[in-house]
Amino acid sequence: MGMAFWDNLWRGKASQFDSGSASTNSIELTKRNPSVSLTKQGAATGNLRVNLSWRMRTSDIEGRSRQGSGLLRHPFKLFKPDVVQAHTLGVVNVDLDIGCMYELADGTKGVVQPLGGFFGSLNEAPYIKLSGDDRFGAPSGETIFINLDHREEIKRLLVFVYIYDRTPAFDRTHANVTLYPSNGPRVEIELDERAPQARSCAVFSMETVKGELVVRREVKFVYGFQAELDRLYGWGLQWGRGYKTKT
Repeated sequence: MGMAFWDNLWRGKASQFDSGSASTNSIELTKRNPSVSLTKQGAATGNLRVNLSWRMRTSDIEGRSRQGSGLLRHPFKLFKPDVVQAHTLGVVNVDLDIGCMYELADGTKGVVQPLGGFFGSLNEAPYIKLSGDDRFGAPSGETIFINLDHREEIKRLLVFVYIYDRTPAFDRTHANVTLYPSNGPRVEIELDERAPQARSCAVFSMETVKGELVVRREVKFVYGFQAELDRLYGWGLQWGRGYKTKT
C-alpha cells in the first residue's frame, strides 16, 4: 500500500508538470488558430529568436522501401537499417534555409537570407540578423534574430523557408519553425502540408495591427523561389540570380 501511495503521488506530480509545461510554454499556430499577439503575451520586446529545425519522415522511407518487398518471404528485411534505405533514396542531402523579407517604416525593403550573404544586422536597420547554420552532422536548423526593441521601425516581415539547389523534398521532411520571445511562451508553426514539388514556403508574417505586434501563420508553399513568394505577398523587390536591392 505504501508503494502504491508513492507511485500515485509521483504520477500525479509528473502529469501535473507535463500538462503545465505544455499549456503555458507553447502556443501552436494552426489553420484554426492562425495568429497570436506578441504584445498581449508581453513578448514584444527584446530579441526574438526564430529557429528552423527539421527531421526526415522515416515512415515515408520505410513505406517506399518496404512496398512489395515480399516481407513474408524475407522477414529479416524488417531489420534492415533505415540509414541505408534513406541513403539510397537520396534524402540525406535535404538542406533547408530560412530567410526573411522585410519592409521598414521608412519604406526600405530587403531580404535577410544565406543566399547572397545577406546576413542583416541586429542593432541597426533592418534589425534582423541571420546566424550561421550547421552543415555538419545532424541538421540543427538555422536561426534568425529580430530586435523587437525596434519594432516601431519595422512595418512588416515575412519569414520563409526554401530548398536551394537540391531536389524539392518538403514532403520528406518534418519541418518546424519555433519563435522564442525574450519573454512569454514560445510559438510553434509546423510545415505540415504535403507539397512534394515546392521549393519555398512562406511560414509566418509579422506586422503591427492596431498597435499590437501580431504573428500570423501563413504556411503557403510555392514551386519557385523567393521571387514567387514576393509576387504572392506584393513585396516588390527585384530578384536576380541572388538578390539585388530595388533601384
